Amino acid sequence: MDNTLTARQAAELLGVSLPTLYSYVSRGLLQSQQQQGQRAKRYLKEEVLRLLARTSDNKRAGGAAESAIDWGVPVLESKITQVKNGKLYYRGHGVDELAGTHTLEQTAWILWDCEANPDLPQTCLTALITLWPRFLDLTAHLPPYERAVSILPLLANTVEEMPDIHTHQKAMLWMHLMAAALLGVAPDYQTFHQKLAAAWQLDEEQAALIRAALVASADHELNVSTFTVRCVASAGANMGMALVAGLAALSGPKHGGESLRVSHMLRAALATPRCDVSSFLSKRLHNHDAHEHFSPRLPGFSHPLYPDGDARGALLMKTLDRKKHADLFAVADLAEHLTGQKLNIDFGLVAVEIACQLPPGAAQILFALGRTAGWIAHAMEQVDTGQLIRPRARYVGKFPDSASV
Repeated sequence: MDNTLTARQAAELLGVSLPTLYSYVSRGLLQSQQQQGQRAKRYLKEEVLRLLARTSDNKRAGGAAESAIDWGVPVLESKITQVKNGKLYYRGHGVDELAGTHTLEQTAWILWDCEANPDLPQTCLTALITLWPRFLDLTAHLPPYERAVSILPLLANTVEEMPDIHTHQKAMLWMHLMAAALLGVAPDYQTFHQKLAAAWQLDEEQAALIRAALVASADHELNVSTFTVRCVASAGANMGMALVAGLAALSGPKHGGESLRVSHMLRAALATPRCDVSSFLSKRLHNHDAHEHFSPRLPGFSHPLYPDGDARGALLMKTLDRKKHADLFAVADLAEHLTGQKLNIDFGLVAVEIACQLPPGAAQILFALGRTAGWIAHAMEQVDTGQLIRPRARYVGKFPDSASV
C-alpha cells in the first residue's frame, strides 16, 4: 500500500497552495522524497497529517500552542506572583523588600490575600502531636522529602475535618506540619525561621539569613511543582495530597533537586586549591556539555526568566558578608566569567547553606518549606475558580489508514 502523497494531494490535505507547501519543505516543517524512476517528489502521508495537526492547533491558539508548556506563553491567569523586568513581586510587593523585613508567615498572608495573623488554637496540634512519635519511627530511615511525602497523607483527613478552623488557619497549620515533617521534629507554632534555627543550632545572624531565604523561595508563579499542585487541587483533592504532589515535583533534579547538584559542585570547588578552581569548573562544564543534551551550564547558573540574572539568587548573595565568605563569592565570580551566566536561586540557597554550616540538603528543605506558602496560595486560587485543569494533547502518532486526503 502506497503511504505517500503527491504534492497536490498533500497541499489539498493541508488546505494550502503549492507554493506554501514548498515553503514548508524549505523551512524544514515537511520532508519530500523522490522515488526511483519518478521525477515528481512525494510526501509521506503520516508526516503531512502530523503537520496538519500542528497547523490546525496553532490556528486555534493563535500560534501559542507550540510553546505554551516549555517556558512559553501564559496558560492561565493568576493574581499571586509576577516576574517582570527581572524582578519578582508577590501580589505587587517586591520580594527584595519583603525579604528584608518579613517572616515567612507574614509573606504567606500576603500570598494568600489574607488579613493579619490567623491565630491557631493549640488544640489543633494536640491530637497530631500524640501521633507524631509513631510517624517519626515509621519514617526514621527516610530523607526529608520522602519523610514528608509519607507523613502528610496520614494527616489529611484529620486536618480537613477539624471543626471551627477557617481556611487560612488550616493553611498555616499545613505549613507547620510540613516544617515538622521535613525536619523530623514534633510540630509546634514557633516562627518558621526560628524553628529551623533551633533544629540547626543557629545564631541570630544566621536565623536572619534563613528568614530571607524562606521568603525568597515562597513562590515563583507557574513553576512545575506549583502547576502540579494546581492540577491536583483542581481535581478536588485535599490540601495534604496537593502538597505531596508539589514535593514530588520539587524533588526532581531539574527543579528543587538542582540544589543537591549545586551543593556537591560548590563544596568540591571550595575544597580545591584556589589556583585550581577555574580548572575544576571548566572540567565540570565540559562534562555537562558532553553528557547533557542542551546548552552547557554549571549547576546553579542561568534562569530562562531572568536573562540579566535571577533576582532571588542575587538577593540571597547580598545577605552574605562578602569578606567573611570570600571563597563563596570567588567561586561564583569564576563560574560567571567562565559561562557568561549569572547565578540563580539554587546557588544562592546553597551559599546560605554553606555560610551557615548546614548539612548538605538543607537548601532543599529551605526551598520546600518556603515554597509551601506559594503552593497553598495557588491551590486556594485554583479551587476558587471551580475549574478542572485539563489541557488537550496534540496527536502525532500513527494515523488510521482511513484518514482521507
